[in-house]
Amino acid sequence: MNEITQEQKTWGMISHLSSLVGFIIPLGNVLGPLVVWLIKKDTMPFVDDQAKEALNFNITVLIAAIVSGILTVILIGFLLLLVVGLGWLVLTVMAAIKANEGVSYRYPFTLRLIK
Repeated sequence: MNEITQEQKTWGMISHLSSLVGFIIPLGNVLGPLVVWLIKKDTMPFVDDQAKEALNFNITVLIAAIVSGILTVILIGFLLLLVVGLGWLVLTVMAAIKANEGVSYRYPFTLRLIK
């Protein structure tokens, strides 16, 4: 088994933290991990794994946010948007920390659409 280098750990962390671009750019939470995955997938297996995980999680969060946004019509959506947003932020930071430690992090409740 190949040793995970510090460079791979750093890029793994970046693959998770790149989703925070969503605070600045619409859909940036999906575009950030997608760009990291496309750049590093062929050269760094650990980054390939972590960027796909971050991408899948952020697609799931996007779907949950859209559904929550629709449910604001019946008011429960406001609470759901808050829960989704806080969960996204906390889990993203946790994943980045684990990736920087060289641990392959798996997000809970994630649709694994990109294999």
